[in-house]
This record gives sequence, C-alpha cells and structure tokens, in this order.
Amino acid sequence: MTESPHHARQAGVAPDEPRRDDPPWRRLHPRMLVVTPLDTIVRLLPVFAIVLLTGRGDPVRVWIALGITGLLILLGAIRWLTTRYRITADRVELHKGWLNRQRTSVPRDRIRTVDLTAKLVHRIFGLSVVRVSAAAGSHAGLHQLDLDAVDTAEAEGLRRELLALPVPAPDGSAEAPAPAAPPAEELARLDPSWVRYAPLTVSSLAGIGLVLGAVWRLFDDLGVDPRDVPTVDTAADRLAEAPVWVGTAVVGVVLLVIAVVGSVLLFIERWWNYRLTREADGTLRVRRGLLTRRSLSVSGRRLRGVLVSEPLLLRAGRGAQARAVSTGLAEDTHGGALQPPAPRAEAGRVAAVVLHEDPSMIVGAPLRRHPRAALTRRLTRVLGSAVGLIAAAWLVAALLPGLAWLGPVSLALLPIALLLGLDRYRSLGHALTARYLVARQGSLHRRTVALQRTGVIGWTFRQSVFQRRAGLVTVQAVTAAGDGGYRVLDIAAADGAALADATTPDLLDPVHHTHRGVSASGGGYRTGPG
Repeated sequence: MTESPHHARQAGVAPDEPRRDDPPWRRLHPRMLVVTPLDTIVRLLPVFAIVLLTGRGDPVRVWIALGITGLLILLGAIRWLTTRYRITADRVELHKGWLNRQRTSVPRDRIRTVDLTAKLVHRIFGLSVVRVSAAAGSHAGLHQLDLDAVDTAEAEGLRRELLALPVPAPDGSAEAPAPAAPPAEELARLDPSWVRYAPLTVSSLAGIGLVLGAVWRLFDDLGVDPRDVPTVDTAADRLAEAPVWVGTAVVGVVLLVIAVVGSVLLFIERWWNYRLTREADGTLRVRRGLLTRRSLSVSGRRLRGVLVSEPLLLRAGRGAQARAVSTGLAEDTHGGALQPPAPRAEAGRVAAVVLHEDPSMIVGAPLRRHPRAALTRRLTRVLGSAVGLIAAAWLVAALLPGLAWLGPVSLALLPIALLLGLDRYRSLGHALTARYLVARQGSLHRRTVALQRTGVIGWTFRQSVFQRRAGLVTVQAVTAAGDGGYRVLDIAAADGAALADATTPDLLDPVHHTHRGVSASGGGYRTGPG
C-alpha cells in the first residue's frame, strides 16, 4: 500500500497529476503538536514518582527523557508540516515524511474497518486517531492508514464517509453519498454487574502481569530497590521473621488481591461506557473505554457470523463473550469483540440480535452428537498424556528421594484427564440451520461459531491414519472472514461430505465427494434447526 510515484503510475494513479475534480488536500489538526509531547510527559510521571518516593534514582535519565520530549516536539512539527491526506471518490491518499517520503493510496472498495481511538490527552484537546484498515489485494493480511490526529467531529464524519458505499453518478463516475445520521439502534450496553467476570479472563490477568513486569523493570532501570520505600521495608522485615507457611500464604493472598483488583480496574478501563449499536446502513459499532475511548465499526455487509468464546475460567463462572466473524478485522481489535465478558445467556442474545436470528437458531440450536469413536479418540489422547506425565513423575521421585511425594501426587492426573476427555467430547457438536452452519468444540477454551452458509467459499477434508481407521474425518469450512476456516472435528466420514454438500449445494463435485474415501451418501442433513 505504500507506493513510490513510479508504482503509483503503474497502478493507474498519478500522485503528482491530480484530476480537476479531486478534493483539496487536508492537514492533521494543529493541536496534535501539543498532544505528542504531553503524552510523553504523562508516561514519565511514574519515573518522577519513584524518584520522589525513594529519593534515589539516576537524575540523568530524567534529563535525557526531557531532552527526548523536546526532540519529539520538533519532530511533531515536521510531521505536521509534511503530512497531508485527502479522500477522493474512489481512494484515500496519505502523503507523509520529510527525509523518507511515503505515499499511501487505499482504494475505498477495499476498506474493511474504520476505528476511532482517543487517549485521555487526545480527548482533552478534542482529537481522535482514525485508523483505516484495508485488504492488501494480492498480498496477505491488511494494510493500515493512520490519521493521528484529527478533530473528533471530523473523525466521526470520516468514519461515516469511508464506510459508506459510493453510488454511481449520472455520468457513470462514482461519488460518495452525503452522509446521513439517523438514530442508531442500541443492541446492548454495559451492565455494571458484569465486572464480576473480570478476574475470570486470561487477557485481564495477563495484562496485570505485564503492568507488574513493567513496574519492576522501571525500578531496576532506575537502580531503585522497592524496599527503599519505608512501608515496604517494614513489611518485608516482618514477613521474613514469620514462619515459611505464613510468608507463603501472605504472598499468595497479596498476589491474588492484586490480580483481582487489577483485573477489575483493567475491565473498567476497557469496557466502561460500552455500547453496541446498529446504524442505519447496517454497520455494527462498538464504543467503549474510560480513559481511552475506542470505537470499532464492523460493516454489516462483511459480517459472516458470530463466535461465542468460553475460556475455562469464564465458562466456570457461566460467562461468555461474543465476537464478530468478519472480513478485515485487524489483529489489534481484540478479535472483533462485540461485548465484554458477560453472562452466557447475554452472549447468546447478542449473537442472535447481531445476526437477525432467533437464539434457538444460533448458539442455542440443538447440536448433533459426534460418533462414539470421537469419544474414544479424546479419551485416548488425554489419558495417554496423563500416563506419560505420571511415569515421568515416578521416575523423578525414584531418582530424587526428596521428591518422593511427587509420584503418588501425580496419580491425581488420571481422574482429571478422564473428566477432561469426557468434557471435550460433550463439547463437540454441529448443526445446519436455514442460514447458518453452527459448530462447537473445545474444553479448556470452548468455541461456538455460527457461520453464514453464503460465507463459505470452500471445504477442506482431513483424515489422519487413526481417523481413517475410526471412520472419522475433520471438515473445515473455508471463509474469507475471521480465522479463515472453522472446523467440525471428528465427524463420521459419510456425514462430513453430506454436511458440506448440504451447506453449499453444488459447490462440491462427485470427485471431491469420494476423495480419500469420503462418501457423500448418508447424513440426513436438512436446512432447518437441528
């Protein structure tokens, strides 16, 4: 997407020869000259706090940071002077750079998402960052075009304009329709009680770990020992005098409290003011954030289904999270999350209302059970792994007498593995409704996907040696959205081809129906519930 003038001319775009009807070039908002250094200063606040609390630290680092801030002000001015953009009838163009000039041109028909982000400093000055994600044509993945930053009102207008489909003009050219903003339909909003699911999400716990790691690294970089803080020093001395089990318990409780409180605070920062709306043109819009406001827009034209995710801890708390299966979602959009972790019933309701369907036809659809051979495969896998770990534990116990307890304790893996295998089999299932292919799998992370039948562009059949002996096959529905393909694991070989043929009639030919011993006969699929 970053093109030199020579490449741009090859693509039919002459960057230095604009057409007469092209709109004028625009600049980023001048207030961005203040936002960049302020954002840097805000990041330096922890450094100043540590120096003030401990009375130690290297002041040279502070002066270096202030010098970098001054340099950023200069570079920001250069960036503002050398950055310009415009939106024509068929392209979005961005020119930037002084020594290293970059000219980016994105065809509007390849735009997939337009996201708005406003950090606290941006919000104070009424600015937003506009991120345009577009398909990369013949290359894999997405290309992004960032406008950092524009006025918030202008950013909202740009979002509507870029997501709107150009309509043909009487002379045959393409022109963007005038943006209309009728009231949006609210589909969901935040329930404060959902904060109870915050400690049950791996992403929140991982986020707290990253924050603690960053704080510890900051102390280490400044050459500061946390025990230099008088309160911490006193607590550490008392803990050292206590019995080992007391110290272990106290440390465990402290870490647990930090994890719970931190995950709750992170949940509030990410999901406060959450609203899911559907606009007049069918665009789904997710707005959220306390300090940093975020807005994700998913075009209804590119929505191919919904995925309901249930990680183990969240599932144990009877919670789930609905995510969009759509083309063009960038990796930094949290997987296209349509809602925060919420009750399982609410996730099912959101999935259904987003797809204009009844819940009984989506995640609540009666699923077909998989053959008993699938149960045997799951039990064999997990029990085989457990036996291997138990054997290793007994070997370690025999070689190290101090760990003699490890062997007997490892026997607890057998019932755990048995329960895991049974649960993995119970989680298997699929259904074919009038408009959707529904498939479920997983135990540690159970995922239920409702994929539009019209969004399936191909099929992949896989059979290992063991599957062939058991008469099973894994069928994958290939799509241009989401993960690129969604599997139906360990289905009967005859049912696999029948499911594919019933989902997308006439897509498979007789040669594929008999590929690797997979027969299209049988299955009994029909385009209805169940």
